[in-house]
Amino acid sequence: MHGVHIAPLVSLIAGILILIMPRLLNYIVAIYLIIIGLIGLFPQLAG
Repeated sequence: MHGVHIAPLVSLIAGILILIMPRLLNYIVAIYLIIIGLIGLFPQLAG
């Protein structure tokens, strides 16, 4: 899977989780930013 395909998938999952459990917003945003940052710095992690 390529990094370009991971960002929309992570965004979709995060959005659904926030709708279901709004209390998770801070954690989901933090995890999303960490994942996107790591993929940006180390593209080989994305495959």
